[in-house]
Amino acid sequence: MAEVKNTTKTYTLNTGDKIPAIGLGTWQSAPGQVDKAVQDALRAGYRHIDTALAYGNEKEVGQGIASSGVPRDEIFLTTKLDNTWHKRVQEGIDSSLKSLGVDYVDLYLMHWPSSTDPADTGKHLEGWNFVDTWREMQKLVGTGKVKNIGVSNFGIKNLEILLNDPSCKIVPAVNQIELHPGNPSPKLVEYCRSKGIHPSAYSPLGSSNSPLYSNDTIAQIAKDKGKTPQQVLLAWGLQKGWSVLPKSVTKDRIIANFEMDWSLTDEELSKIDSIPDRFKVCGDSWLPIKVFFGDDE
Repeated sequence: MAEVKNTTKTYTLNTGDKIPAIGLGTWQSAPGQVDKAVQDALRAGYRHIDTALAYGNEKEVGQGIASSGVPRDEIFLTTKLDNTWHKRVQEGIDSSLKSLGVDYVDLYLMHWPSSTDPADTGKHLEGWNFVDTWREMQKLVGTGKVKNIGVSNFGIKNLEILLNDPSCKIVPAVNQIELHPGNPSPKLVEYCRSKGIHPSAYSPLGSSNSPLYSNDTIAQIAKDKGKTPQQVLLAWGLQKGWSVLPKSVTKDRIIANFEMDWSLTDEELSKIDSIPDRFKVCGDSWLPIKVFFGDDE
């Protein structure tokens, strides 16, 4: 078997830029912990850090990058436009750059296909939707502030609306979506690939206290391989061909999640694919509009 090098593996985006296969996710990381987590990750070899304006931790992420000793140009940095900023795209990226303390981000994502009214988050903006937001995001390309633009939490239905609109001149480089054995979304992944959009996995472990950790199939494979359930889940995602963004603020786990230069057998992959349980970590009930339609499996 050929030597596996997931720690240095990258995927080439439709722009020609390369996104590292393994990144540090920072969603739901408590204040005061993110700075050190980013430093620990970068010093362990990570070269992809993922954050968002909505996470409220961009400043800490920036501090961690600055303190890590790793040159900025060696780091692939992702952040996201918040829902209530859809009519303020230019202000949104400027706010994120200021908080992060950087001149540019490698990837700027529309966090959700929901243009939420900032005056009332229970409402959607009248006369504005994610197509309008994307039109504004496209204007950022070439400004030096972002190297790539993409989307997050877009299913097939909304991707079709976006890509088929005449104003869509740039195909998203990435669609960051929830991907794990409990939410594999094979139709959505295949659709993205057919359009040249790279799928990137948030919550690849099924989030904190994931039911996947105690799943009999995952547990047995982990035991047989001498690996943790988390490592097995990450290997599954990597071998599916998408980048993974495991979140942790614990140094030992951050390091363990990066010790991925090994692989699962075809039989092991098949067993994980056959896990019947389905669940989503992040639904859309909190949004003013529905964005998931159950058509991506």
